[in-house]
Formats: sequence, C-alpha cells, structure tokens
Amino acid sequence: MTKIIDGNALVYCEGAFNTPNGKTAHGLVRFTERYKVLGVIDSRYAGQDAGEVLDGKKNGIPVFASFLEALDQTDGAKYFVMGLAPDGGRLPDAARADVHAAVKKRLNVDSGLHDFMYKDAELVALAKTNGVKLRDIRRTPEREELHFFSGKIEEVSCLKLAVLGTDSAVGKRTTAWIIVHGLRQAGKKAEMIGTGQTGWMQGAKYSMVMDSLINDFVSGEIEHAVHSAWKNEQPDAIVIEGQGSLMNPAYPGGFEILAAGRPDFVILQHAPRRLEYDGFPGYPIQPIREQIAAIEMISGKKVLAITLNHEDMDKVDIASECVKITAETGLLCTDVLQDGPEALVSLIMQQL
Repeated sequence: MTKIIDGNALVYCEGAFNTPNGKTAHGLVRFTERYKVLGVIDSRYAGQDAGEVLDGKKNGIPVFASFLEALDQTDGAKYFVMGLAPDGGRLPDAARADVHAAVKKRLNVDSGLHDFMYKDAELVALAKTNGVKLRDIRRTPEREELHFFSGKIEEVSCLKLAVLGTDSAVGKRTTAWIIVHGLRQAGKKAEMIGTGQTGWMQGAKYSMVMDSLINDFVSGEIEHAVHSAWKNEQPDAIVIEGQGSLMNPAYPGGFEILAAGRPDFVILQHAPRRLEYDGFPGYPIQPIREQIAAIEMISGKKVLAITLNHEDMDKVDIASECVKITAETGLLCTDVLQDGPEALVSLIMQQL
C-alpha cells in the first residue's frame, strides 16, 4: 500500500482538465504519493470519473463542478491543490477566489504557480487566522541553500536515464514515473529525479523546480539531486524528468539536464500529431530525426528509445505510428501509457 506523505486533497483544475494547461492535475490523478486525491474540480466534466476523462480508465476519482460541491461530497480533505499549469504560471482570478474559500474552510493550500501566495498579505493573514499553511512550490530557495556544480556527478555509478521531449507538456514526467515503476516491478531499485512542481507534488523524494531556480545554480541543483539519490538510495537506475525541449522557443529545457545530470541514455517523448510548439503557432517542431541528432551531438550519448504521446490519435493508429517512427529512426517506439512499460523496461534492463 502506498504511504501518503501529506493527506487527502482536492485538486483545482477549472477549465483546464484534459488540456495541456491541466498537466499538474493530470499527474496527480494518475499517481501521487504526497496526497490521496479525493476529487478534481472542473465544471466541464462534473459528474464524471477523472481517470476515464483523462485516459479512458476509471480510477474512482470524481470530478466536481465547484470547490464547495467537492467539499460537501467528500470527507477529510486537508489540502486544496492547484492543478493548473498555464503558460506563464499565473493564477486566474476565479482560482484566487477559490483559494481564499479553501483557506476559510481550513484547508492547507499548495500551489506550483509563479503567482506566489506568500505575497498576498490578505491571504497570509487569513491562513494565519484559520491555522493552515500556504506552500508555494515554485518559490526560489535562498541562495545559501543552493548548490553549484562541482563535478561530483562523476561518482554516480548507476545507470542514469533522462526522459526528454520534442515539446513542452508532452508527457515526459508521466513517462519517467512509468519507467521507474516498471523497473521496480522488474525487481530493480529505481529513483525518480523530479525537475518541476508536479514531480514534487507527486512525491518525488529527490527534486527541484528548474524553472524557478537562479540560472547559476540550475546545474548544481540537478547534480546534487542525482548524487543524493545515488548516495542515499544506492539504486540500480536513476530516471531524470525532462523540462521543455531543446529547441522550444519559450521553454528550451534539457541543456542543463544533459550537461549536469550526464545521463547514460536519453528516452525521447514525442507527440507525432503536433506540428507546432504547444501554445506557439508559427513555430514548427523540428523533425524527430533532427531532435535526436541535436540531443546526441550535445550530450555525446545515444537516444535509446522513443516514447509516444498519443494526443489526437485513435487507439487503432498507435501501433502503426510506432512502427512508422521505428522505421524512420531505427529505435524502439512504444506508448507506455497505453501499452505499459514492459518493452521499454526490457531494453533498459539490457543496459543494466
């Protein structure tokens, strides 16, 4: 049985569930060790099962029309968790009103947005009056708490995998968790390195929020997380969650992960139906072979496999698309969310 770190939670995702802007809620619906998710709030899907909406598989997490409805129809909620992940990380006004309502109902609030709650004096005072905590997951640590790159990454002797992507919001974190769980089920010790707010919310023990760090310390924090996971857990494999994509105009993540995490191999997450970068029309996504070439040139390491995001695809098309990508790249292509991680884990086990 999974041990829950913090407690029962309601996840706010009004207007964004089952869209790229709801990816934090999606992660929590699929898996989290930090909370027991009692329900999701999005009036568009009220009355439906969150798992069925997202993946076509019921998981017993209901979707509610409003915060008050969710609170009335569930028992024991301790946390109100912001499940939105919009471009720029801004808190919508409607969500702000529900945050205040949650605090008045004595729920702790966790938010991974860039609009920090601790700067809202009225909200801070309200939280103090009601005896609850506000946690800004993206709040930048103090400089004296941060680590600078030292080279200690070279001590890490276990297999290191990085799950990068050809775009942002393409499923890298979900695939990373599926690989970790697949390796564990195969009898291997595996650790996840979370690099965003959702990874932390899902309970990644070793994590940082890359996009809120001061640039000088990004590489050092990646190195420190990987080294700490290796030193403390002695795993067979470490899986590093990617951020953005190498050539994304707004989120050019991945460079620091390759440079500081120094993975032995890269798994590349790809949504073949996307022709332009998410949220940025007019910016075409480079062909997958160019993306592979860029990763291998920068890192000096091989892309081991392609993991498929089946966005805008029918189930019957998934297998043929994987065959097509394998023919184009010469690499295993598999949809781990749809078909499970067995084929990919088997390939990874060969590297162990």
